[in-house]
Amino acid sequence: MKKLIVSALCSAVFSFGLAAAEWTGYVSDAACGAANANDSQASKECAKRCVESGSPPVLVVDGKVLAIANADKVKPHVGEKVTVTGEVKGEKITIASIRRAG
Repeated sequence: MKKLIVSALCSAVFSFGLAAAEWTGYVSDAACGAANANDSQASKECAKRCVESGSPPVLVVDGKVLAIANADKVKPHVGEKVTVTGEVKGEKITIASIRRAG
């Protein structure tokens, strides 16, 4: 029973920590995901072409690919390294703010 309570408390704290946070990563496309999450010109152009062709944009942080709930917010940043603030629920992020990472 103690293990269950401790586990539930840890999960609650971990989930709360993800509620509103900041991450730095790349705006890529769902088709290529982490493969286009780098600074190369070829990756940037590929991600832009894929998003223009209908592949949804995604955020790639440390190799993890997150779907974006409000994708229109990131479309001007496809192919760029960005810093975002927002909330993660499961494998999807809702972005509150986005800026190019320096």
